[in-house]
Amino acid sequence: MATADQIAARESVNVHEAKTHLSRLLERVERGEELTIARAGTPVAKLIPVGSVNARLRVRGRFKGRIWTPDDGNASLSWHVVPGFPAE
Repeated sequence: MATADQIAARESVNVHEAKTHLSRLLERVERGEELTIARAGTPVAKLIPVGSVNARLRVRGRFKGRIWTPDDGNASLSWHVVPGFPAE
């Protein structure tokens, strides 16, 4: 098993180490680091600071007023472009 100092030097930790050293990992994340948690060497989750760029990308309503749909909806689409899709 890795020591806390060895874990501190990595960007990826396994699930057991994450559970054992969660407080230390959260301190690193609070300083702006991004950490990956892996199970059997396969990345499964990422710890990122709440105010990071990645977190801001997922804000609901972020593009409100920037994206619009034409009033005629899909009427201007050419249905022959999508084979097998029934035209109305």
